[in-house]
Amino acid sequence: MRVVVLGAGVIGTTSAWYLARAGHEVMVVDRQPEAGLETSFANGGQISVSHCEPWANPAAPKQVLRWLGRRDAPLLFRLRADPDQWLWGLRFLLECLPGRTRRNTDAALNLAMYSREELRALRRDTGIRYDLQTKGILHLYEQRHEFERAKRQVKHLRERGLDAEPRTPQECIGIEPALRYSTVRLVGGVYAGSDESGDAHAFTRNLVDLCRACGVSFRFNVSVKRLEVARGAMERVVIDDETGIEESLRAEAYVVALGSYSPLVLQPIGISVPIYPVKGYSITLPLESDDVAPETSLTDHARKIVISRLGNRLRVAGTAELNGYDTELNAHRCSVLVKRCFEWFPKAGRPERAQFWTGLRPATPSNLPLIGRTKYPRLYLNTGHGTLGWTLACGSGRALADIVNGRRPEPDFRFLGLDAKTKGTTPTVASV
Repeated sequence: MRVVVLGAGVIGTTSAWYLARAGHEVMVVDRQPEAGLETSFANGGQISVSHCEPWANPAAPKQVLRWLGRRDAPLLFRLRADPDQWLWGLRFLLECLPGRTRRNTDAALNLAMYSREELRALRRDTGIRYDLQTKGILHLYEQRHEFERAKRQVKHLRERGLDAEPRTPQECIGIEPALRYSTVRLVGGVYAGSDESGDAHAFTRNLVDLCRACGVSFRFNVSVKRLEVARGAMERVVIDDETGIEESLRAEAYVVALGSYSPLVLQPIGISVPIYPVKGYSITLPLESDDVAPETSLTDHARKIVISRLGNRLRVAGTAELNGYDTELNAHRCSVLVKRCFEWFPKAGRPERAQFWTGLRPATPSNLPLIGRTKYPRLYLNTGHGTLGWTLACGSGRALADIVNGRRPEPDFRFLGLDAKTKGTTPTVASV
C-alpha cells in the first residue's frame, strides 16, 4: 500500500522504517527542515525499561500538592482557562488509583521490553550509530521512604523479567565512580543493567538515511492543514507544500505521529484523544578530556531528572510543566537543571557552556501511547508516548506496521481497535 506518515520525529520515522520493511510505499511529511527537530531533538537519552511506572501513581497527588507554587517544581501545573488541561488533570488523578497504576505499569513494561529488543535487532541488522551506551541505568534516591517504595516496585519488575536490583550508596559509587564527588546525600539506588541510553536525534536522523535506502520519501518544510474524511473513511491529507501552496496527499493508509500536535488535526474530524502537551527541559554540556562526568545513565527521582552521557556531551533533562503549547524557555527552570547537575557531578565540565532546550511531550493521563486503528478506515495513530517516546519508539513502530498489515502485534498491550478477545483490548477513548 501507499502510506503517508505525518510527523518525522522518532515515532514517525520508526513507523516509516517498519512499514517500508513490510513492503509498503511510504511518504513522511514534517513541518521542520529535517527529522527529529522537536520532541526528539534533545531528550534525556534513556531507553528506560526500568522506568515504566507512570507519573500518575498513588504518590503523585500528594507530591503535586506539595509542589504547588514552586517555580522549580518537578511537576508544575500552570493553571489556565483551558478545559482540555482541566479534563486531562482529572483523568490524571483517576489514573493515580493503585489498580490503574499497576495496570499501566505492566502495559508500559510489556511494550518497553519488546521495543528494546526491536531496537537491538535494528542495530544488529543496520549498524546504526547514535552514541549508544549499554551500561544500564542507575536510579538514585535521597529520601528513605522513596527508596523503600522503589524496592517494593523492583520486586514487581523482577517478577516480570526485568533485571533491576537495589544498591547501597557504596555500590552505586562502584557502578558510577563519578558519584564519589557528589554533594547529594544518597540513601540508595536501583540498578537496571540491561537498560541503555543514546542520542534520539542522532538515531532519528540516521534512520532517515536507512529509510531512504528502502525507498521511503521524506518531505520537509510541509505543514499539515487538515485531515478530510468522506463516506466514513479517510479521504486525504491537505498540506501546505514546500512553497506554501495547498496540496492534497492521497494514500491507502495514513498514520498520525504528530506528538503533542496530534489532537489539533484529529479533533476537527471528530476524534478526541487524551493527549496534552507537557513541556520538558534539557541542558547539554560539552565535555573535555579531564572532566569527571558519568558514563552510566542516571535518574534522580527526587527532582525527576535524568542524566546521560552522549559521546563527548552530557545531557541533563527532566521536569514537567503543563502550560498549553507554550515553548518559551524558562530561565529559572533551566538554571535548576544546571545547579542539580553540578550537585551530583561538580567536575562535569563548565556550567556556563550549557546549551538549553525545551520541548513538548505528548502525554496521556496514563502515560500509555495510543497505537492502532481509529474509527475511520485507513487512519491510524502512533502518538501520545509522553516521557517514553525514545524507549517505546521501535516497538511502537513495529506494532503499528503489524496492525496496518492486519496482524496482531506481539506485546500484551491495549492497542487501539484490537478485538477485546485478542491479546489486547480497546482503550477507553470512546471517540477514537
